[in-house]
Amino acid sequence: GVPEAGVPETGRLVLLDIARTMALVAMVTYHFVYDLEMFGYVAPYTALAGPWAFFARGVAGSFLCLAGISLYLAHGPETVGPETVGPKTDPSKKYGGRIRWRKFWPRFAMIAAAAGLITLATRYGLGERFIYFGILHAIAFSSLAGLAFLRLPVAALLALAAATAALPYLYRFEAASSPWLIWLGLGTTPSMAADFVPVFPWFAPVLLGIAIARSLRNTAAMARIAAVAATPLLRALAFPGRHSLAVYLIHQPVLIGLLWGFARATG
Repeated sequence: GVPEAGVPETGRLVLLDIARTMALVAMVTYHFVYDLEMFGYVAPYTALAGPWAFFARGVAGSFLCLAGISLYLAHGPETVGPETVGPKTDPSKKYGGRIRWRKFWPRFAMIAAAAGLITLATRYGLGERFIYFGILHAIAFSSLAGLAFLRLPVAALLALAAATAALPYLYRFEAASSPWLIWLGLGTTPSMAADFVPVFPWFAPVLLGIAIARSLRNTAAMARIAAVAATPLLRALAFPGRHSLAVYLIHQPVLIGLLWGFARATG
């Protein structure tokens, strides 16, 4: 079997946290380019078109895919939870289990509250371009809606992911442009929000993440991933990923503050 020492006491996967750190680095990089454009240091539309636009989609997709993986590992039906597993159990079986509502609701409430805070702050700061369904809103929605898909076979999850990604390119209707339905992403009027991550097509990477985690359940690969020891270096690399919500909330004020100070000092 795989040595138990490799499994973090917190039940977290160090490699998954490092993957979140990588996604955070990509996000901060993109937002730095966005802020440079806002302050006039790069050409207009640099961050909103061309390679940087594709980069931004990749960053959003990576966060949502990781959210789907995490959701399945925390609540997937095929294996029992960490608290019920003995010390000699294969570490791959320590991830996934019944839906743990007592842990789910506080985390969901925290993400939803952070999403609401982003909406309020951007409504004040960005006016009509305020964020009403951005990446945090999408993660909060996906965390709840994704629970309904945890027991589907991998093939069904992949098919649904493909359909979710394709639907807004195949079908749109005017009523979905209303304020009450625009979050679906099926409206005919383009969103003016600074960050818009609607259900269609962005629930697709969540389903893909669930499919990936489900396909790895109880496999040797999952056991090896779970057994990676949290060395000091890996722990340091994983630290931002373990606190991804805090990093998300503070990075833009820090970047904008630094650029504002630089503009003042050099202007």
